[in-house]
Amino acid sequence: MESSRINTRCGTIAIVGQPNVGKSTLLNYFVGSKLSITSRKAQTTRYQLVGIFTDKDTQYIFVDTPGYQLKHLNQMNKSLNKSVNQALKDVDLILFLSEPNEIDETDKKILQMIPNSTPILLIINKIDLIKDKSKILALMGAADKLDKFEEIIPTSVKKKNNLLELLESARKYLPQQPFIYDQDELTDKGERFLAGEIVREKLFRLTGQEVPYSVAVEIEKFEQEGDLRRIFAVIIVDHESLKPMIIGNKGERLKEISKSARLDMEKLFGGKVWLETWVKVKTGWADDLRALKSLGL
Repeated sequence: MESSRINTRCGTIAIVGQPNVGKSTLLNYFVGSKLSITSRKAQTTRYQLVGIFTDKDTQYIFVDTPGYQLKHLNQMNKSLNKSVNQALKDVDLILFLSEPNEIDETDKKILQMIPNSTPILLIINKIDLIKDKSKILALMGAADKLDKFEEIIPTSVKKKNNLLELLESARKYLPQQPFIYDQDELTDKGERFLAGEIVREKLFRLTGQEVPYSVAVEIEKFEQEGDLRRIFAVIIVDHESLKPMIIGNKGERLKEISKSARLDMEKLFGGKVWLETWVKVKTGWADDLRALKSLGL
């Protein structure tokens, strides 16, 4: 079997950038499944999530990272930034995502953390929002002058523009070696972790701007009987006033969150799900190192 893989390439690729530039959406597209949660709120991603895409001769191991930020540096955000920093040191290639704007000071700070030996592809996302295409050429020219990027690829993850070309470009920078994961594996995370992330995504999507980032989800129990999964999820908030915002009038919002999460779980897991959710107050958890550690942050 090893001899049949002499010509295969396999490597790790970190997807990095500021909050809300499309990192998780890009990962989900490549993997072909909704593994990483997305929303319009910045810094939705809190964990390094590995997504695996394997074709006949290449295995791409993508690492989705939290959005790096310099504002609102509570203990949780400091931990997220540390997670990004670590990811930059352990990969074969960096996909650096940006919106169609010039590289700013936060971008430059992230770039400074990347080892000089690690190749970087600049992915200018959301080009579908730019009507004047000469602006894209100008942005590419300005970025090229920084002398940081092996290639600059304009794309739109939403419209799926240039994504196959992006994969082909990435392949060239991966080491020639056997595959690390089985060809049918999509992620290194288990169903318990993915269930918690699905509930958290629904919180972001269905509470609008009412609920801040000091909300977490913990799966207290995950049981499987044949094709049926029984999942007990607790939503952790840091202030009593947030409970009614999540529960809603007569529990309607929490029911909507639970139903939407359950349907996504059934689709991802390929079986029936019985989901129970409730809300618990844990004051100041986002600045409590022990609490963050218990939540895997």
